[in-house]
Amino acid sequence: MSQTRVDWIRGITVRQPWATCLLTGEKTIENRPSPGWPLGLYLLHAGLAVEGAALRLPLVATTIRGRQLERGAVIGVARLADVHAGDGRCTPWAEPGRFHLVFADVQELALPIPAGALGPWKPSEDLVDQVRLQLPDLHAPEGTS
Repeated sequence: MSQTRVDWIRGITVRQPWATCLLTGEKTIENRPSPGWPLGLYLLHAGLAVEGAALRLPLVATTIRGRQLERGAVIGVARLADVHAGDGRCTPWAEPGRFHLVFADVQELALPIPAGALGPWKPSEDLVDQVRLQLPDLHAPEGTS
């Protein structure tokens, strides 16, 4: 198995239930304390932690209803389209005083792929190959390798 990292796609780890909310496409904003996130494709990785209080929020509950909350796995791919400082008014998911990572073009994996990571990270070629088995049209943007 190759441990070579690829440069055209990154990973982001998100706690549950927020990861599943992003996966549905209803939540387009991920709130983060810093703006240092390059635009482009990201593997959506559901972390091991679950924020229990978030499960009781009506917006979250209706968004994840009937869905499995996978943990410790890559569950999809999305494009980070924008990062901006937020006042909390751009969507119901936005928190004031945080940087808003705006995701688009979410693609859900039929089978979650177990993986472990924290923060922004670069996936191995093997992990990207596993994702490509489920999303065969996933490829590096023109001009990258």
